[in-house]
Amino acid sequence: MLLYYGRVFFITVTIAGMIAFLLEPAVGLFMKLRMPRGLASFVVCSIALLGLYLAGLGLYTEARLMSEDIPAYSARVNELFDDIQARTDQFEQNVYRAIIPRRLQGIEPAVPPPTERPASSRTKKKQEPPEPPAVQEVRVRAEPTPLLSYIYDYLRDYYSVFLMASFVPFLVYFILSWRDHLRARLLVMFEGESRYTIAKAIDGVADMVRAYVIGNFLLGILLSIASGLLFASLGLPYWIVVAPLSGFLSLIPYIGMPLAMIPPLISALPATRDPAVYLFIGLIVALLHLLALNLLYPKFVGSRVHLNPLVGTIALMFWGMLWGGIGLLLAIPLTAAIKAVCDNVVSLQHYGKLLGD
Repeated sequence: MLLYYGRVFFITVTIAGMIAFLLEPAVGLFMKLRMPRGLASFVVCSIALLGLYLAGLGLYTEARLMSEDIPAYSARVNELFDDIQARTDQFEQNVYRAIIPRRLQGIEPAVPPPTERPASSRTKKKQEPPEPPAVQEVRVRAEPTPLLSYIYDYLRDYYSVFLMASFVPFLVYFILSWRDHLRARLLVMFEGESRYTIAKAIDGVADMVRAYVIGNFLLGILLSIASGLLFASLGLPYWIVVAPLSGFLSLIPYIGMPLAMIPPLISALPATRDPAVYLFIGLIVALLHLLALNLLYPKFVGSRVHLNPLVGTIALMFWGMLWGGIGLLLAIPLTAAIKAVCDNVVSLQHYGKLLGD
């Protein structure tokens, strides 16, 4: 119940924690250059934000170029829908001709002749009801909607999401800069063997998160490069944006392959009308997805996660039900983090074995 109603808060903290675990090695590298942790954390966060800004600027530039071709995409989509509708009508007609006998297809149902009314009823005038009195028109002048009210109504549904997302950079910075202080205060709460166990569990979760995120990122880069080379050879427009989008969508568990096919197929709509090209694009994406899933994923990510397929499927169902689409992305690292804690706590190791492969 708490995870569901507080999902925006927990998602924000989880994402901030994962980013902090990911950036911690970079902070340690700057600290080796005699920088204090606070300054090193600020520099690393600034570099990360600059990278996000440059990536967003590149996507915005390509999106502006793509917006000029929206009429061509719209015309092609309308043409496809018209063709599908025509084929559907033709299929229905063929089914009708195959099911209904030919001797009945040309026969129209007989319409009974209209019954004649008596002469008296024809000559008798129908009394018309009196006209209602005219109602005076009243016009109500609507007051103009203030600009701020319009913006609030438009963003009301996303206000909590935007609000929590704005805290992510600050959370990441404070987690990195106060990492030693928080770790020391946490370990003071335990004594003896428990202190060592908690420290080992935290390190295990951090290593797992870094391995999972970096492994998926490197795998997405490889898929993006391979997809970009193939899409460019086919002459797909905007392949620079389509290839990374398809490559990283392919990493989503279970539904990655159909999602990865959507960007290149949409990009190819105004470029070609040959069905063989669309089939070839689908085969390329499916082949790259299967290659990454079966050969590269175990080497990049699987050696750290160690979740059996049944647990992974149940985790996707559980976190997807609680947190929606973002839950599908966080399901595997969250479950793997729980397993890492269980593996390092003696009393919970049997649960870790149950979750493991």
